[in-house]
Amino acid sequence: MNTNTFPTKGNLIAAKSSLALAKQGYGLMDRKRNILIRELMGLIDQAKDIQKEIDTTFTSAYDALMKATIELGLDFIKDIAGSVDVDDGVKIKTRSVMGTEIPLVQYEKQPLDLVYAYYTTRESLDVAREKFLKVKELTVRLSMVENAAYRLASNIKKTQKRANALKNITIPRYEALSKGISNSLEEKEREEFTRLKVIKERANKK
Repeated sequence: MNTNTFPTKGNLIAAKSSLALAKQGYGLMDRKRNILIRELMGLIDQAKDIQKEIDTTFTSAYDALMKATIELGLDFIKDIAGSVDVDDGVKIKTRSVMGTEIPLVQYEKQPLDLVYAYYTTRESLDVAREKFLKVKELTVRLSMVENAAYRLASNIKKTQKRANALKNITIPRYEALSKGISNSLEEKEREEFTRLKVIKERANKK
């Protein structure tokens, strides 16, 4: 609505209606932002916990792998690693949080299928493989959480911009416009009242 709008009752109603919509929009943006921030804070806490678990599990997995390498030899470990099938158990879907599409990763953990003979291996290799599978499972979860956090943070930034624009630009503009039109209309009413009073006084003198 043009801020130079001619001061009429119709334009005053339109200005007040636009102001009400702007305030309602700001309320929705503010509520959306708060919900997204709460969701983001939860994801950040999850990411920290998963990262700690990954660090601990990876350290123990690497130690087990080092032990297996010493006991069985590097070439044997490479042969075993080459026989492991590609894992296609990761499925990605999405869910919506206040209009933000975030990934929902479903990971079907495959049973540990040993493809080597027991008499040629050591327990350390079994332990290493099991722990690295755990690292992979945790990494899948972490990637989902971090990707969701990134998308939420991006949407929070956009929502904050829109809320600020409504609060600092749109709402003050319509408040000023409504006040200006109201003042102009009141001034006209006072002028009209004064004019009618003068006319009435003149008529009475006659």
